[in-house]
Amino acid sequence: MLSTATPDIDDIVSVVIEFLAELQEKSAAEVRAELEDGGEELPVDSLLIVEILTRIEERFSIAIPADRQSAQATRSVQAFARAVQEAVIERQQP
Repeated sequence: MLSTATPDIDDIVSVVIEFLAELQEKSAAEVRAELEDGGEELPVDSLLIVEILTRIEERFSIAIPADRQSAQATRSVQAFARAVQEAVIERQQP
């Protein structure tokens, strides 16, 4: 059942980190620490983010468009989380 509540950025970041940890066979805490070492935006290899895109779309029942703005959103976990949140909000619009 879909939640009608909009997830906050921190919740989405946590889900993304969980998926990244699974793909890298590391703990979520280890992945978060590595990302935090890169800066506040949590920069990430865009190929890894692209690999989890399908999982995120399924998890939040959204579709992230394949456009330039979305491509730029894959540069960091924070930017990606904002793009996911925007897609959730758009899905909720009547």
